[in-house]
Amino acid sequence: MMSTALSHFIQQVDSALQEPSNEPMVLARVRAAMASLVAQDNWLPDAFAQPHPEFYQQYLLHRDPAGRFSVVSFVWGPGQRTPIHDHMVWGVIGMLRGSEYSQSFRIGPDGLRADGEREQLHPGDVAAVSPSIGDIHQVSNAHDDRVSISIHAYGTDIGQQKRHVFDPLTGVRKEFISGYANVCEAAQ
Repeated sequence: MMSTALSHFIQQVDSALQEPSNEPMVLARVRAAMASLVAQDNWLPDAFAQPHPEFYQQYLLHRDPAGRFSVVSFVWGPGQRTPIHDHMVWGVIGMLRGSEYSQSFRIGPDGLRADGEREQLHPGDVAAVSPSIGDIHQVSNAHDDRVSISIHAYGTDIGQQKRHVFDPLTGVRKEFISGYANVCEAAQ
């Protein structure tokens, strides 16, 4: 059973994508909706908040039937981190529980380089990524002793999106598809 808060968020994202608009307008509307969603931490079912002892988990909360967007919970066990990666589409991240770090990267003539200071998100904070505003980053749980959870909305079915991980030393990119922890591969 979907919570009222998540259902309302999905309706807001759907509405933002139905109207003629550009990416900055979509990001602004989805950011505002995400801020409302993560303002309260009483709606995410426990099944979508379970950590894995070794790997962060990406749980599918909603997949738009037309493939225009998806909503996922990212569950970070203590000290877990992603590889450096991109998304190839817009995304909006809202911090629900705990805290996470995000370090942006850019590809330049001399390879992959950190871009700016590492950013820390706390409960209620919202951030965005996209190829037009910055799409390459590495994310990690800011805590070594507890779970952190963030909610992500992407402008496609992110579990099926071809995207890239980057070697931190060489910047060489490798294609991957993330899938979801709660959806078997045959159903994806």
